[in-house]
Amino acid sequence: MKSLLNSALGLTLGVAFASSASAQDLTIAIVNNGHMINMQKVAEAYTAETGVNLNWVSLEEGVLREQVTSDTATGGGQYDIINIGMQEAPIWGAAGWIEPLNFGAEYDVDDMLPAMRNGLSHEGTLYAAPFYGESSMVMYRKDLTDAAGVVVRDNDSWANIKGAAAAMHDPDNGVYGACLRGKPGWGDNMAFITTVVNSFGGAWFDAEMRPQLNSAAWNEAINFYVDLLGNYGPPGSEGNSFNEILALYNEGKCGMWIDATIAASFLEVDGVAYAQSPNAGNPVGANWLWAWAMAVPAGSPNADEAMKFIEWATSKEYIKAVADHPEFGWGSVPTGTRASTYAYPEFQAAAGFAAAEMAAIESAAPEATDLKPYVGVQFAAIPEFPEVGSAVAQEMAAALSGAKSVEDALAAAQDAADAIMKEAGYYE
Repeated sequence: MKSLLNSALGLTLGVAFASSASAQDLTIAIVNNGHMINMQKVAEAYTAETGVNLNWVSLEEGVLREQVTSDTATGGGQYDIINIGMQEAPIWGAAGWIEPLNFGAEYDVDDMLPAMRNGLSHEGTLYAAPFYGESSMVMYRKDLTDAAGVVVRDNDSWANIKGAAAAMHDPDNGVYGACLRGKPGWGDNMAFITTVVNSFGGAWFDAEMRPQLNSAAWNEAINFYVDLLGNYGPPGSEGNSFNEILALYNEGKCGMWIDATIAASFLEVDGVAYAQSPNAGNPVGANWLWAWAMAVPAGSPNADEAMKFIEWATSKEYIKAVADHPEFGWGSVPTGTRASTYAYPEFQAAAGFAAAEMAAIESAAPEATDLKPYVGVQFAAIPEFPEVGSAVAQEMAAALSGAKSVEDALAAAQDAADAIMKEAGYYE
């Protein structure tokens, strides 16, 4: 018999669902970004097919990170499925906080983009499945750059980016040259700021894992960031993260936005063009690498059902389900996870950003180097980083708002990071 889910979505499922003998609940903590919100509607058919009730807890990303980390670390059991990313997945997997993921052959794990699979694994074991993946890139209003007589190029210099922002900046008519993250958080303002620092030749830590926030590269990068956003950004930028800037962009108020490639799925302004992230002479680390992924906390009594849901929600069949959904379509499918998505002509036609997004993902460089002796682009893959990053984030927001000078903010950030790393035992 043709299943109810097949009827609802018009597809043949490659992932098998085991219907529950009685109704079961799964509580899922998700970030409040567009693709996750869309999933709640698409997954109504999953409940109809399986009898599994899905209870969604949708949180702003900073709040999500705090709550999920606290609950998972203590074994609180509040959630059956959690949204985490590349910073947490390998570390939590190694610590036994989350369950290893084992899916059937039809899931086709080899279709997963290598950057996403590797970033969510520890010693070859996958601990979180990517719902969508991303790098970062420039998204800009080509109508405004053309009118201003400026050009934004792939891997442009920061000086040219500032010049383009200045040329487009027209606050009297509600247009700001550059909209960039300023809201404090290790995954908020520090995600963008770290790529700027990387491109200026800086790093979070040296080979002995001593913080380097008092370096010349950090000073130059932060002064540039504060100057760029202070002169050509919207007022109150220290309160803006992804969703706030997305709203500004779609209101026609941003000349350019350098942020997650996934944002391109939700841009509604005509004439958007894309370019690879700028740099100041060191392109390695100028664009980040991330995935919002789904994991099962260790010891969950509903682990089997949770695993089945994740297998469906991150499958090729789910991509097709979004494409076929009457409210969404190919332009709204989660991207950055599977090679097969980019092979669909329908997706290529609907997603003008696809080539730029893939180029950014493939060029991201999370591996440790002599300059950056740790894994991660916009984060460091060590357990202490969320605490370090959050402390530094507050200081950078203070510099952006003018509450502190850049020099004072960096000095305070260095002291805070040094104290955390010493207490963790990296050095005396």
